[in-house]
Amino acid sequence: MSVTPRSTVGNPSSFRAMRLPRKHSMTTRAEFSRVRKDGRAKAGRFVVLSTLASAELSHLMVGFITTRRVGKAHDRTRLRRRFRSIVQNHAESFDDLHRYLVTIPRPGASEASFEELEKDWLKQARRLGLIQSPGTEAAVPN
Repeated sequence: MSVTPRSTVGNPSSFRAMRLPRKHSMTTRAEFSRVRKDGRAKAGRFVVLSTLASAELSHLMVGFITTRRVGKAHDRTRLRRRFRSIVQNHAESFDDLHRYLVTIPRPGASEASFEELEKDWLKQARRLGLIQSPGTEAAVPN
């Protein structure tokens, strides 16, 4: 198993590190409330994805809300790990990294496979305009 060294935390590919850097984590109730109140959200079968663009941010801020409704403590931890991995794998393809992003698993998500969670998360990200749909890359001018 290869582990990305800590020295990569400052560069743009820091999302590929094993752990999400602390500076990318939403920690205060005010941040979550602001995204909920002023942002946009899309709900899928397994996840609710909320986002809010913010020019004051220099990087992506990520938060996860896992309530007891989605399962026991070990289920909630596993879901957070899975969604953290999904964000790390796809953050580089975001059109704009100056935003807050909140992921909320829905009841039933703990029974879903990683592939099902990733597919649903990507679908909601596309609906919110965070990631372009496959095959819709910007046209190259001649």
